[in-house]
Amino acid sequence: MNDPGVLCPLRALTGIPCPLCGGTTVFIEFGSGRPGQAVLANPVALTGAIAVAAAPLGLGERWWALQPKTRAWMLGTALVGSELWQLVRFGVLRV
Repeated sequence: MNDPGVLCPLRALTGIPCPLCGGTTVFIEFGSGRPGQAVLANPVALTGAIAVAAAPLGLGERWWALQPKTRAWMLGTALVGSELWQLVRFGVLRV
């Protein structure tokens, strides 16, 4: 695998990963036939990519049918969960 290095500006400047860190790795790993490694890199980014790909199949309509507060709560929860995942993944937070 060809590692592109740190692409996240927040992580490059502070050493702290953002909630979307690992997004590039998700696509590299998934495209290389390693879905398990893609999930470990960032499950939220992978889920988001799958949701965007499935949107034309009707998933998009279901998303926009939700109340705005529900969508905001779901996105906020996903981002907080993703940030916690990244902090543990990079060893900033120990569990």
